[in-house]
Amino acid sequence: MRGHGANSMRCNNTKVPFGFTLIELMVVILIVAILASVVIPILRGRIDAAKWAEGKAMIGSIATAIRAYHSEKGPSGLPPTSFGVEDRGLGFVAGDLTGTYFVDGDFSFQVTSMDPLQYTVTATKATLDPTSYRLDEAGNWTNP
Repeated sequence: MRGHGANSMRCNNTKVPFGFTLIELMVVILIVAILASVVIPILRGRIDAAKWAEGKAMIGSIATAIRAYHSEKGPSGLPPTSFGVEDRGLGFVAGDLTGTYFVDGDFSFQVTSMDPLQYTVTATKATLDPTSYRLDEAGNWTNP
């Protein structure tokens, strides 16, 4: 028995729309584009920071080699002039400072005084942001 009134169900041939309208799809695409424009630069910065972690670790190795050189030669010794194993070198061989993102040529150092020991170690990579980092004898990091 079929009821009558507001709660009764009637069967008619009306079509129920399926899918989305063009406007709804455009709004979704716009929202995704806005989110992507915000997220991509943030991710790029995180990727560069991760790459710099490798570079900073190598800078630390160079700083340790400078301090070891200073311990061996003493405050009156001549400062090191190269990364190599020669007389005034730090003892690195070719490839020691090569990693996934950095190579030997990305690093440089300067010892300005042996008494007291004063030095800077620099890594430069033009494809990263920032493009360089520098460490001094006091442990201060700068990106000049």
